[in-house]
Amino acid sequence: MKIFYAIQATGNGHISRAMQLYPYLQKYGNIDFFLSGNNASLDIKLPVKFKSKGCSLHYSKCGGLNYWDIVKNIKPRQIYKDAESLPLKEYDIVINDFDSITSLACKMQNVHSIQLGHQASFISQLTPRPEKKSLMGEMILKHYAPSSKNIGLHFEKYDSFILPPIIKDEIIASDPINLKHITVYLPSFDIDCLQKAFSSIPEIQFHWFLNTVEQKHTIGNITYFPVNQKKFNKSLITCEGIITGGGFETPAEALYLGKKVLSIPIRNHYEQECNAAALKKMGVPVVYEVSDDFNTIIENWIDLDLKYPKMEANNIPETLEYLFDTYKD
Repeated sequence: MKIFYAIQATGNGHISRAMQLYPYLQKYGNIDFFLSGNNASLDIKLPVKFKSKGCSLHYSKCGGLNYWDIVKNIKPRQIYKDAESLPLKEYDIVINDFDSITSLACKMQNVHSIQLGHQASFISQLTPRPEKKSLMGEMILKHYAPSSKNIGLHFEKYDSFILPPIIKDEIIASDPINLKHITVYLPSFDIDCLQKAFSSIPEIQFHWFLNTVEQKHTIGNITYFPVNQKKFNKSLITCEGIITGGGFETPAEALYLGKKVLSIPIRNHYEQECNAAALKKMGVPVVYEVSDDFNTIIENWIDLDLKYPKMEANNIPETLEYLFDTYKD
């Protein structure tokens, strides 16, 4: 069987999921990956056969999206050209993790696809939303990368086609301990947006993962790390808690390990606002603005006695069996 797997590379989560699924997918046949976007910073250990700049995210300085930079970097003619060039009819199955070019290619070439990923869960109105819904945000979630069939992944089973998050093998096999440091992964924030707050709490050790850091080094109570999956996994497994965005994969793995989570969703990023709403329902503290009292917020969060629901890990062999059966129907 020939398998086409499209990955949206607007972040590391989609790639991390594909890397976890890859050895299981190999049992079904040969896989060619399509990477769309250029926001990812992970070392991609996958047979990527096709690439496109696609649509990438651009951030403002301190935790928001820069819509002007996003729009001006979209090249519609190139997107159509890339979609037209994908040889989808050569494949037995097309798996799409929220990539718009693959969805467009499927429409142009009259090929069916199945969407597997977190964004697929938002097809259901039962999936948590913020109190104030965004009409544009809803349109993007439902129409950005449509597929004829969907298998969603989320923190809880909000609907019949929504399954638990895919947790990396290294996380599942780990024996989590608490070495009292706080892991930080906030790719939409520049260093100077948060450094003062972290430095003002010298009794707390921070492991801060940043795309702009090339080598691990320590200044005061902050150890700066380059974005590296193995180092990040080790820090997460041994931390007291993590400060991260409103993404999906990282909070899911932290909750699976029983770690404290402080979520800061990217401003004006509707999917992250939806995830934040789901996390709040589970008892996870959410901060929407980082202000001058952020150091106090961190201290209060660490002192909280938080109890979260136990996060279930996805049974990958069962999920893939369900995926291939669903695609055939």
